[in-house]
Amino acid sequence: MPARAPFDYAIVRVVPRVDRQEFINAGAIVHCRVRGFLAARVELDEARLRALDPGCDPGLVRRHLEAVVRVAVGDRDAGPVAELPQPDRFHWLVAPRSTIIQPSPVHVGLTDDPAAALEEIMTSMVRTRVAPAV
Repeated sequence: MPARAPFDYAIVRVVPRVDRQEFINAGAIVHCRVRGFLAARVELDEARLRALDPGCDPGLVRRHLEAVVRVAVGDRDAGPVAELPQPDRFHWLVAPRSTIIQPSPVHVGLTDDPAAALEEIMTSMVRTRVAPAV
């Protein structure tokens, strides 16, 4: 069994109206330098997006979120940033910005499996849970 490795992660947030500072979690980015792992996953909850800003274009938001995934995997068609080494791509992806797509602060953890850690973060921080009917 491989030793646990440190990893860094950030939540990808959608801030449809930057002036209001309201956001929904729409994805996660995980970087595990020791394992050579960098990946992002995104899932946009359009109903939650409409609740924050009914005029926001979900198609446009989805394209920007997919760009995060493409840069993380190093898709050459995603532009010059996607051609940088993994650590540089991660730091570019998590750099603070004042745009509709924003990363959270970077957090750390330990994992045996970075891909599984990414899935766990998506489940606990991004996917909404529906409360049972009373």
